[in-house]
Amino acid sequence: MASKDFTGFRVEADGTHGSLVFNQGDKLNPLSTQTLLDMEIAARWFDSHPELRVVVVRGEGRAFCAGADLSSFGPDGMADYPPHVAGDAGRRMADALEAMRAIAIAQIHGHCVGGGLVVAAACDLRIAADATMFSIPEVDIGIPLAWGGINRLVREIGPALTKELVITCRPFDAAEALASGFLNRVVPEGELEQAVTELANEVASKPMFATQATKSAVNEVTSKMVGTAGAWRDAEALMAGLHDPEGQAAAQAYLQRRGR
Repeated sequence: MASKDFTGFRVEADGTHGSLVFNQGDKLNPLSTQTLLDMEIAARWFDSHPELRVVVVRGEGRAFCAGADLSSFGPDGMADYPPHVAGDAGRRMADALEAMRAIAIAQIHGHCVGGGLVVAAACDLRIAADATMFSIPEVDIGIPLAWGGINRLVREIGPALTKELVITCRPFDAAEALASGFLNRVVPEGELEQAVTELANEVASKPMFATQATKSAVNEVTSKMVGTAGAWRDAEALMAGLHDPEGQAAAQAYLQRRGR
């Protein structure tokens, strides 16, 4: 078995099976800029293991992923990185995760928020616990949903529901996420790990060439319907939102409501 620790997560590859585990459960598994950059590297690390057929993406603790790291949120929080790197890190992460040869399965529980939802959308298959809650709070923070998130949501759930969920920022539960087409399956929380393991084993048991060809074919079709090729522009919109006075005021109010 091969393993490697990155900023905010660890990866393992054991024969046909792999995992990417967010391991900052005490913080609800936030995504810092460095975590996003490392996830792009991790996707290539998985591709360096030729026997790998399936990768489970999950989070430790009470949440799958709480989205962008609010402790480093804002223009000053990204000062350690060139603006074009910080602004585009999430899009590069999602593209790399989606382009992996292996089939990626998101094992979702607790909370799946903002950028965490983009991570899940970049996976090929998604199973959630029935108590999972989803939300996309970016507009309340004064920024547009970036990282290719709009493109992926439109692809998975359609334009009207994407506009509603992103603009209103209202939370939604696993049942609605399943009905919208975002999830493949919802199971009782106590059965989540078993359900994902069974699906991963089933995927891994199939002929590798056929499964990877199917993934590539579906991705090619959807790229022609709702592609993410133009999502690099999200970095510009994100940076503009971070410097917008009304957006900055919204972000401060959001953080104060959460005691930050």
